[in-house]
Amino acid sequence: MAELYTPRDAAERLGISYPTIKQWLYRGKLRAVKTPGGHYRIPEREIQAFLRTDAPTAPKAKKLTSSVSGRNQLAGKIVQVRFDGLLAQVKLAIGDQFVTAIITADAARELRLQPGVKAAALIKATEVMVVRV
Repeated sequence: MAELYTPRDAAERLGISYPTIKQWLYRGKLRAVKTPGGHYRIPEREIQAFLRTDAPTAPKAKKLTSSVSGRNQLAGKIVQVRFDGLLAQVKLAIGDQFVTAIITADAARELRLQPGVKAAALIKATEVMVVRV
């Protein structure tokens, strides 16, 4: 029997948000089976088919490296790295906006992160909230 994934697990495998996969299921862009309780389950073959195609609904971010699955990649330049014990705060300029991330100090050192170095923020989240400003 083929392996079936919950929408949340399938979203993680595809590198998309849970709300996005739910919309794809409702719109028929991704096929699934329903359990007797009415829950969606996505077959492995559907996930594999999606990963092998350039589906028009797939995120089109430029992959910086093939060794990661994060599809939301924002390329920029490091403007600040602050070390504090086991952690490092990395501030990345992307156009006229900034993204700040907390990573391990070991990772920052291994990647040789310092101001002026080109880097990318890989964003993998289940939800993004937007507020009016």
